[in-house]
Amino acid sequence: MERPTLRQLEYFVALAERLNFRKAAEACFVSQPTLSGQIAQLEGTLRAQLFERNPRGVRMTRAGEALLPAARETLDASDRLSQLACSLGAPLTGPLRLGVIPTVGPYLLPRVLPRVQEEYPELQLFLREDTTDRLLAQLDAGELDVLLLAVDIDLGPVEKESLFSDPFLLAVRDDDALAGAPEASVDDLGERNVLLLDEGHCLRDQTLPICEAAGNAELRGFRASSLGTITQMVAAGLGATLLPELAVERESAAAPRLTTVPFGADGPSRQVGIAWRKGSPRAEEYRALGRAIATAYMA
Repeated sequence: MERPTLRQLEYFVALAERLNFRKAAEACFVSQPTLSGQIAQLEGTLRAQLFERNPRGVRMTRAGEALLPAARETLDASDRLSQLACSLGAPLTGPLRLGVIPTVGPYLLPRVLPRVQEEYPELQLFLREDTTDRLLAQLDAGELDVLLLAVDIDLGPVEKESLFSDPFLLAVRDDDALAGAPEASVDDLGERNVLLLDEGHCLRDQTLPICEAAGNAELRGFRASSLGTITQMVAAGLGATLLPELAVERESAAAPRLTTVPFGADGPSRQVGIAWRKGSPRAEEYRALGRAIATAYMA
């Protein structure tokens, strides 16, 4: 009896979750014809139609819905086998899929990855940047091994470990009344329009309550998908923002009229750390990776 391949099952699950051939192909890093052909071969092997295809889109059939849980279980079992094999060898060797949020990745990774690669030269890192919710979904689906993100929010049923504290600073234009002040107060937010990231970014979820507690009104009609856009708007005089210390050096260089004021020792902050699936046999490796990242950041 012919058996489906793991690759075919991976494509099946990706298409079932997205119901869009283009998006599923992008998620699997293959062309759309490749994914479509493998799905057709899988249907032939199983002797069952898994999807209905029509001009309006893609829908799962009853057979597809019935077989999907078994496909996921098979992929999970394969992942556990691979992880167990990796854990039996030298630590942090071979491929590792790391997910990272946009408010951490571009600021932290260039600083720490050279040292991590020096310490673990056989490690092959594959990076994926996305919002927290999407990264958690990919982690749960077995598409990622470990995440680098803010861990002082609800991440659901995962294991997590904090690596370092990342204080927030008040970012304003250089002609603001607070520019050059030794310290700012959270109450100062109540006097300014604060620019925040769009829905889906955990940094928004962390900073919005701080602003609301200060009686602040978020600038209506403005939402950004990156800190770079926000800091440019602050430098143009549209308002202020809460900027993680991790991002200050890069964003200040890109926006010369931007200046930052610290909140002091008891000011707001976030915890940057790592997260992985519960029960993973590579948990100690992930902790070792976290220590390497923290050590490189503090150096």
